[in-house]
Amino acid sequence: MSSAESPLTLDQILDAAEDVVRRFGPTKATVVDVARALGVSHSAVYRHVASKAELRDRVVARWVSQSMAPLRAAATSTGAAPDRLRTLIETLIAAKRRRAAEDPELFAAYRTLAAGAQTVVAEHVAELVRLTAEVVASGVEEGAFRAVDPATAGRAVLDATSRFHHPAHAAEWSDPRVDANFREVWRLVMGGLLAADRPR
Repeated sequence: MSSAESPLTLDQILDAAEDVVRRFGPTKATVVDVARALGVSHSAVYRHVASKAELRDRVVARWVSQSMAPLRAAATSTGAAPDRLRTLIETLIAAKRRRAAEDPELFAAYRTLAAGAQTVVAEHVAELVRLTAEVVASGVEEGAFRAVDPATAGRAVLDATSRFHHPAHAAEWSDPRVDANFREVWRLVMGGLLAADRPR
């Protein structure tokens, strides 16, 4: 083992874990494998993460957090709520597609890791619902949307569009009809949300 075990940071550990996942697959995202990649003892890694499960959760959490800034910006941007809602969902779709296209092996590995990081994924989904609900609520306030429950409607919007952004559907994103399919789904979503006097 290297004598330069300090100062080892959590970011260094997560960088190494991501590299291990990319090169060897998600089953190698263990404390021992990451310590080996860093040239340190596993006890040095355990000072930052308590278990293999926590290491994997932190890897997934960092990966998820990297995509959230543009989504938060879209949700809080100015403009009419229907436009902001579409921008939010299209930003989510673009972020997932970009990840899948730029590094498909790592994207597939993260899908596997995410299946075991249920708390992290639940928190991610909860924030997506909250952001969507905030835009819906502003649309209700401005009279663009019908008087719906924002949280329920926000989750419904995400569910209705899940084919276009949920990683489980990644294989379908290369379909040349996928964008046209999204536009059709979006018309239905807007038909359910827009107030009666708004053009559909």
